[in-house]
Amino acid sequence: MPKEVDQQLQAAFSLHQAGKLDKAASIYREIVDKDADNFYALQYLGVIEASLGHFEQARALMARSVLIDPPNIQFIENYAAILFQTGDYDSALQICVKGLQLDRANVSLLYISAISKYKLRQLQEALIQFDKVLSLEPNHIAALNERGSVLAEMKKYDVALASFEKALKLQPQYAEAWLNQGNALSKLRRYDHASAAYDKALAFKPNLPHAWLGRGNIERGLKHYDAAFAAYDKALALEPGLAGAWLGRGNVFEELKRHDDALAAYDRALALDSDLAGAWLGRGNVFEGLKRYEDALAAYDKALALEPDLVGAEGARLHCKMHLCDWSDFSVECKYLVSAIKNNELNSEPFSFVAISTSREDQLKCAKLWVSERYQATAQLIWGGESYNHDKIRVAYVSADFREHATSYLMAGMFEHHDKAKFEITAVSIGPDDGSALRGRLKGAFDVFFDGSLLSDDEIAHWIKQKEIDILIDLNGFTQNARTGIFARRPAPIQVNYLGFPGTMGASYIDYLFADATLVPQSHQQDYSEKIVYLPNSYQVNDTKRAISEKEFSREDMGLKGNGFVFCCFNNNFKISPETFDRWSRVLKQVDGSILWLLESNATAARNLRKEARSRGLDPDRLVFAPPVPLPDHLARHRCADLFLDTLPYNAHTTASDALWSGLPVLTQIGETFSGRVAASLLIAIGLPELVTSTPQAYEELAIELATNPKKLAAIKCKLTSNRLTTPLFDTQLFTRHIERAYEAIYERYQTGLPPDHIYVTQ
Repeated sequence: MPKEVDQQLQAAFSLHQAGKLDKAASIYREIVDKDADNFYALQYLGVIEASLGHFEQARALMARSVLIDPPNIQFIENYAAILFQTGDYDSALQICVKGLQLDRANVSLLYISAISKYKLRQLQEALIQFDKVLSLEPNHIAALNERGSVLAEMKKYDVALASFEKALKLQPQYAEAWLNQGNALSKLRRYDHASAAYDKALAFKPNLPHAWLGRGNIERGLKHYDAAFAAYDKALALEPGLAGAWLGRGNVFEELKRHDDALAAYDRALALDSDLAGAWLGRGNVFEGLKRYEDALAAYDKALALEPDLVGAEGARLHCKMHLCDWSDFSVECKYLVSAIKNNELNSEPFSFVAISTSREDQLKCAKLWVSERYQATAQLIWGGESYNHDKIRVAYVSADFREHATSYLMAGMFEHHDKAKFEITAVSIGPDDGSALRGRLKGAFDVFFDGSLLSDDEIAHWIKQKEIDILIDLNGFTQNARTGIFARRPAPIQVNYLGFPGTMGASYIDYLFADATLVPQSHQQDYSEKIVYLPNSYQVNDTKRAISEKEFSREDMGLKGNGFVFCCFNNNFKISPETFDRWSRVLKQVDGSILWLLESNATAARNLRKEARSRGLDPDRLVFAPPVPLPDHLARHRCADLFLDTLPYNAHTTASDALWSGLPVLTQIGETFSGRVAASLLIAIGLPELVTSTPQAYEELAIELATNPKKLAAIKCKLTSNRLTTPLFDTQLFTRHIERAYEAIYERYQTGLPPDHIYVTQ
């Protein structure tokens, strides 16, 4: 190097070290103008450009500087760092490989290599690299922190926390490590500890936007929506482009059912980060709630394309297709979903899964996975094991559906018939007040009606504990708007799964499942995490006050032209499987002039079912679709049908009761799971076991026989009319006495210190 250039370089370097970057950069540029290959000037000018945030210029300069031979390891380190900062993780890795061939123990290059692999989602490889860094430099604080981040991404939260804690012991004011610790604790739903970690992060770095984002997510998880909005707004004030904060706002709006606001927030998030899978999932959930199933399906597809293992998304997507009766690749997708659950991959929430799976074992596994992921028992349980001794047994029902809803249609009469001399009955409402007459009736039926819809799970659980509730009944399970987190805190000594969710909850903190011998034979007990309380007839309560409209509907009014036999099924469209539709099609072909009358929940499902009929050689006009009408009119229009055909693997539940209450016989095939045995339970309780078949062939043969043998069908209808008010199914008062005996039996075990066990309530 010429002496003059060497002197210039030394002068520039002195200015550089003194922080006089403009003057130093000017000299470096003069040198490069004279000697385009002066790697020192190129490198140091690149360092200055990087310090000014001019990463692309820095990258170009450094790329030229590392071409020297022999290579300068410091230059390689700087270049790798710049490549990482510009987001070119693949190139950063390549440069690290080159440098590590020269110096295998270079901690800087190992660290850049590790963090680049992390960004590229090569999590296992990243973990190996971080371990190499820490074997050479055990107190490398950044490596400890990022190693914890990798472990958290791998959902190994407890191990991740140990890594963060080690970093914080070395540097207690490390705000980013506190932030990461908060994120891991939040994933474990240890909200109090997570909140404290975020507070620590903000104490050391008040303007850390991701810590405010974390606080917002905590507040959302606790249902503290105003506080969540405030935290998200603070995060966005600090970093307007923080897509996660818009996602958080969208999630709060979605929970509040402010659908337009939710969609607008998700759109803002996606405008900032179009690959944010959570925002696409949120859009799908909003559209599904609005019954815009085609839009929901498109959103779920996008979410899964970005994040194939997104928790619950695959099940939500397939459930959406089922609402549309879109059976393209149905068998393959069902097998994939079931296979994933078998392999411990949580690709479906339990409610969607029960409509697909025909295995009790798989349904139990899905429920356990879901509880482990979302609703683990809290570390400190609210009820401490003490025994209450009240004059009355205190029973509380927790539901999001104390309104115009199938659950309340069934249960209202039972609430009114409870023996208030023996029981104190409480409603814990976690859903909206629809202002309906039914809501008013329900309020009048309880001793206490507590509206907890705007309170957190923790606040509701503590309220339940304060009221010393003996028996806490979950009427939602894993259905829409459920609040399983209340039960995970164990606010009551006895906790029960009943009616809302058709299966096991797989949770250690749910003691009992109320069922009957048809639903859960003794040979099935091992596939339920709860102990079974066997009610003597059917597990399903019914309200004999349900009004049937006095309107006289004709078949012509219903669009049922002609004098042919009318089969009907008013089950939700998602319960209609291709196999069930195959059976129906074969039956229709065997019964000339017959019609299949179905509920129309959306126009796309109707079009798809007509297309499926045509593909099976059946005239699509033989399918007639019934629009939604008020319940009394809906019950009355059942009289226009001749026979209700049930579905499998998910039976008619309330819809079967509707048909039987209206005097319409129901034909079912009993399945292997809870959801596939409900109609059989109802038919046995009303004295019509002859309508329960056990094979597809028997189901089809009996449907055809009843349609072509008027005398046999007339005898069935006559028997139904006779049994309707004389058998247990629609005896609300009798059912109430039976369920109260169940409460007394489980209460007695608790009072005498005995653990939960299977219980058989006698007539």
